This record gives sequence, structure tokens and C-alpha cells, in this order.
Amino acid sequence: MVVYAHGYASPTKPLGFQNLRLNDGTYLPDLILSQGYAFATTSFRQNGLAILEGAADIRKLVKLFPKKVGGQEPNHTYLSGVSEGALITTLLIEQSPKRFSGGLAACGPISSFRDQINYYGDFRVLFDYFFPGVLPPSPTHVPKKVMTNWKSTYVPKIKQALAANPSVTAQLMNTFILSSDAPIDLSDPARWESATVNLLWYNVFATNDARQKLGGNPFDNTNRMYSGSANDSMLNENIARFGADSIALDNLVPYETSGQVKRPLVTIHTTGDEVVPYWQELRYLNKVETSKKGQVTPIRIVRYGNCEFSSQEVLGAFNLLVSQLNQP
Repeated sequence: MVVYAHGYASPTKPLGFQNLRLNDGTYLPDLILSQGYAFATTSFRQNGLAILEGAADIRKLVKLFPKKVGGQEPNHTYLSGVSEGALITTLLIEQSPKRFSGGLAACGPISSFRDQINYYGDFRVLFDYFFPGVLPPSPTHVPKKVMTNWKSTYVPKIKQALAANPSVTAQLMNTFILSSDAPIDLSDPARWESATVNLLWYNVFATNDARQKLGGNPFDNTNRMYSGSANDSMLNENIARFGADSIALDNLVPYETSGQVKRPLVTIHTTGDEVVPYWQELRYLNKVETSKKGQVTPIRIVRYGNCEFSSQEVLGAFNLLVSQLNQP
């Protein structure tokens, strides 16, 4: 059986199945069923930040499955997940090895969820510095009107601001690249607009939800030094600063992976993923090496974009996972 954990879903969306179609149009359940496996997935009990809840729901799904097929237990239970679901997959492979034979984690923030939150927050404060007034002022308290009118009002305003000030846009990109190790190609301005909209989307739609569920603001740039602008001294003196609430940081602890892998784990990530940067992959490998518990097999896809995988690449990664279980 293949169990699938979906990616992040906006808290404004109704509950439902998510991310079941790959970017090349392939319907994931059909792909898995065609290989002779059972396929099981679930919406999580809530949208938005749902990593811990999603992990609990996946455990329940695995327990429920035999009751739906006449009591038959699967020979192997493989867990796969994308983006937020990749972090769920990694946590479960670390923490629930008796339930799963192995895992496939695709383009997820598997090294540090806190670093991922700061990554989005850093881009937002840099955008506000270079383009003041385009969005309401606080990246930690997003007005509901911004979410409601995101596509109709704010995305056009963002695009207009970028197009009207190409040299400022270049400073924004260069500063974010140097300060956050963002995998954005500075030599390819055609991609700057989509990267900006994609990164700001997570700040706009995820911030209030995460703050509510974590009990406070998790973003912190109090001591962050930014570089790459025309005047870094002025930038660091005037950029907005935010301190994380201690309760939010305490509540983030269960979202952090240990690097102690109890079952085979294959990871797949595009090197040019501007939403969940490729360094999440590299830092997790360092965690595993430091823990000296288990082994992770990374698959590096040299391509721009978030989770831009073909069906053959996904199937190849899954078959690699299966082959590891069948090795003598």
C-alpha cells in the first residue's frame, strides 16, 4: 500500500483531497494503482498548518485500511508526501517505524520548519523595505482583506511595482539570495515575478493561521543581517524587525526533525525550488550524518520550480525506495 500525505492547503479552502495530480497532468492514484499497489490518502482534519494533525490522521488512515478491505494487511506500507506532506512523511519515518516500511519525501522543509518560516518572513520584510506601501505594513498580522482580494487587487499591485522598478527588483532578489541562500537565478529576470508572488502568497495566507495555532509569532529577524542591496547599512538600520514569541518557538519543537531515520527514506527535490529551497535537503542530510542513525537516499533534480517533477521521476524515486527494501 502507498499512503499519500498532501501539501500545504490554504486555511481559506474547504477540506478535501489535495495535490493528486502531478505537474505533467498525471493523476497520482492511477499511477500508483497501475503499478499494482493499493493507494490511500486523506484530507487532514484542518487546512493551513496541519503537520502534527496530518501525521495523526495518516496514522489513523493506516490503521483503518485493513478494515476496509476485509481485514487484509498490506505486505508493505510505503509513505509518500509532498511539501508539507514531505515533512509529515519524514517525521513519521523517524517516529513510527513499525507502521511504515519506508518513505518518499518530495520537496519538503525537512531540515527545519522554523528556518522555513523565517525564509518566508525574510522575503516579506525585504519586499516591504524595497516596495513600501504595496502590502499592508506588518508581515506578522495580515489583514483579512489581503487574502480576500489577493488575486484581484494585490497580485496586480505586486506585479506593477516590480515592473515599474526593475533595478529595485534586482536589489530585492540579490539581497534575498545572499541573505537567505535562496535558489533564485539572478540572471533570469523573467522568473522574478513568479518567485515574488509565490513567496508572498505563503506569508499572506499562512501567517495568521500559524500564529493562531502556535500561540504567537514564530518569525524572528531580530539579529539578522541582510546584504546585497545598494546600501546594506541603511537596509539593516531601517528594515522592520520582529521578535518571535517564546511560546510559539516552544510549540515549534515537535515540528523539527531529528535526522534519526528508522526506515529507508528517499528524498526528491528540484535544485531551483524558490518556495522550499534545496538547502532544506542538504541540511537534513547533514542531520542524518550527525545522528549516525539510518540512511537517506537523495534524488537531485536540476530544474527550476517548486515540486516540478515528471511522473517518470516520481515513479523512479518510488521504485528506488522499493528496491532498497528488497535488497538482501
